Amino acid sequence: MEMYKRNQLEDAMAQLSGEPSATPSTELLTRIKRLLDIDRALEVSPRSRKPEATKNYAFFRGSSPGKGSEVQFSSYEAFAVLIGLQMLSHKWPQKFVVGTLRRLRPDLEKQHRRILSLDPATLFDQNEIMRRARPGDIGVSSTSPVFLLIWSDQKTAEDPAPTAEIFEDPRLAYRRVIEKAGRSSTWIELTRLAHLLADQLKRSPPRKRGRT
Repeated sequence: MEMYKRNQLEDAMAQLSGEPSATPSTELLTRIKRLLDIDRALEVSPRSRKPEATKNYAFFRGSSPGKGSEVQFSSYEAFAVLIGLQMLSHKWPQKFVVGTLRRLRPDLEKQHRRILSLDPATLFDQNEIMRRARPGDIGVSSTSPVFLLIWSDQKTAEDPAPTAEIFEDPRLAYRRVIEKAGRSSTWIELTRLAHLLADQLKRSPPRKRGRT
């Protein structure tokens, strides 16, 4: 498994976020740090009734290695941070973001592995994407789109709590929006994000700690 240093993760996020400088902004670094800190701080227990307290961390494989040790991230864990930043940009609460990525980690990790196993030449073939399109379909950017759908159940709950699901069929995702969310929903397409991030991580060189 290829692992990446913190600076590689941050540099890749900066490039994908359209940062004007090659150096990640203070705002971006703060948002990443808050996600990672919340993940470390929240309880981890498969017996807890709290939905965010699963046996999985969102962005780490296990407990903190301690001071002086450098944490490295897998390709999936970097991908989870990217999804987390996308959710924050849509104004979902930080704790909900981390709890959702913890709960969905087994399925998201499986999808991420599958997505990266697909050939980009076929996956992003615009002619094939257009050939498969049907009237009324949601616009997609690949031949195998995967969506993370987040919504608040405004139709059936007096005090709607946000939730999230993964969909491989955009029509099913749209049906869920109609049934549950009305207009209050966020769609994050995962296939293109996964490949863009994988490419960017490879282009982000590691740096020694304490050096810029």
